[in-house]
Amino acid sequence: MAMQACQVILGVDPSLRGTGYGVLELDRKQARVLAQGTIKAPPAWERSRCLVQITHALRDIIQRFRPVVCVIEGLFYAQNIQTTLIMGEARGASLVAAAEAGLEIYELAPRKVKQAIVGYGAAQKVAVAKMVQRRLELAEPPSPDAADALALALTYAQENGRFSLAPARRL
Repeated sequence: MAMQACQVILGVDPSLRGTGYGVLELDRKQARVLAQGTIKAPPAWERSRCLVQITHALRDIIQRFRPVVCVIEGLFYAQNIQTTLIMGEARGASLVAAAEAGLEIYELAPRKVKQAIVGYGAAQKVAVAKMVQRRLELAEPPSPDAADALALALTYAQENGRFSLAPARRL
């Protein structure tokens, strides 16, 4: 999708207990943060309740800000298969909210996002948060989950504003 005159992008960093989101409004010259945060689920909640929380919260965010694109973090393979499966469930809940709203959905690998934002594919979360703060001219660094979501949206915007050898994969 080519960049339009003004576009709203939703970035999602899925996790069962803390799904990060970031909403950017882009025009040809700048990116402006419309919303950012973390969808939290208490440790005492069962997984199914957490997944409902993620889906409902993202539905509300989508309805409020009307993004046209959702960029979600691609799955990475943790050493613990149970962790990978749970992350996949949170990702699925996020994808449902975006898909039912008719958004174009893209995924980006975590290493690719870190490379684009920080310049190093194995960067730590704090480095990503500081670079997101700097690039979006925020008063303070966003929370780690929100920073990752904003980084996803920024990376998508960068890649689709100029030539890219490896564009985001549409889902």
